[in-house]
Amino acid sequence: MGFVFPQFPFIAHSRGWDAEDMQNNARFVGGAAARGRPSVCMNIRMNIRQATRGYDQWMRRCTTVVEADIRTKHARMRADCFLFLRGTYYRWAQLWPSLCADLRRTPRVLAVGDLHVNSFGTWRDAEGRLAWGVDDFDEAYPLPYANDLVRLAASLKVVIDAGGARTKLGEGCDAILESYRQTLRDGGAPIVLAEREHQLERLGIRQLKAPNDFWEKLNRLPAVRRGVPATARAALRAVLPGRALPYKIVRREAGLGSLGQQRFVAIAQWEGGRIAREAKALVPSASAWLDGARGSSQPYYARTMRSAVRAHDPYQRIVGPWLIRRLSPDANPIDIEELPARRDATVLLGAMGTEAANVHLGTPRQRTRILQDLARRKPHWLRAAAKAMAKAMEREWRDYAST
Repeated sequence: MGFVFPQFPFIAHSRGWDAEDMQNNARFVGGAAARGRPSVCMNIRMNIRQATRGYDQWMRRCTTVVEADIRTKHARMRADCFLFLRGTYYRWAQLWPSLCADLRRTPRVLAVGDLHVNSFGTWRDAEGRLAWGVDDFDEAYPLPYANDLVRLAASLKVVIDAGGARTKLGEGCDAILESYRQTLRDGGAPIVLAEREHQLERLGIRQLKAPNDFWEKLNRLPAVRRGVPATARAALRAVLPGRALPYKIVRREAGLGSLGQQRFVAIAQWEGGRIAREAKALVPSASAWLDGARGSSQPYYARTMRSAVRAHDPYQRIVGPWLIRRLSPDANPIDIEELPARRDATVLLGAMGTEAANVHLGTPRQRTRILQDLARRKPHWLRAAAKAMAKAMEREWRDYAST
């Protein structure tokens, strides 16, 4: 036809992939080819019902799922558009490349993937300081940096359309982009609250309120006697302070995108108070599903979490096929819908832009390229892309909710 495609390594390096990214991608794609079926992302005619069935079937091949939680997940997705957005990153990953085609070639980073306005929370760092940022890397994957920004802004648009946010989309997008760009220039800006009022105001809030019934709710869950995988028991024992410490294990239902994946919590009494550690089964990102991948590993979770510029959570780690983290009353999300004023929401969105940059700086070689790409973008590009994706996901929700 008169032209020649460049070899894969050239394409990969031009998108910012390193050798490990290329090896993982080759394994994912090779696995699909070996099984004799095309990549899922090639099926542009797939509708939301087909995509959901396909993804759920794939997840069942990757891990043991809790079927009751899957049914709960689908019921919640039908009831609310924002919950639908949170629970269907697999559909976003199918639609985004075609609806935002001009953003597909933006520099690639280790991205959050499923970034939205409820993706953020608090934790304690190694010094006991209260830190804030992205608290979920289940969908982490090498992606164009614009994916995270557009999904974050589109989630804001969905919340606004439902009457749940006291800000305008244009103001929110400007706050996200301004903070994102400045944080890239600064080389990162970890958000450590340290329970000081002027630091809390960086998030547009006055105070953090821990739930009063945290331990009561957790302790009311019945102990699990059977069905706990040996690898989960071993992982929980390994992170408790003292191998001989008595503890009970309970099942926990949480999240939305990951609802259906097994969660086990070890609860113990230690040195005058209660402690809890959770083991959540990991599955690969939905971006790997699009390539027909199988297996229980999520190679990008730990890489993205470790490489981000932040005050790290010393209790969050990967042990075999399990994500381990500490549960406590002060590990809290901040809900944009609960903020009392428009200014507060805009300040919080700016902090979200800062944190997105902190994560993307985990791929430091792309910083200059991203800044150059941002400088070439037309004004209001993020708002336009967010509107397009929100409109598409709202349409998908109406189709899904009608079934």
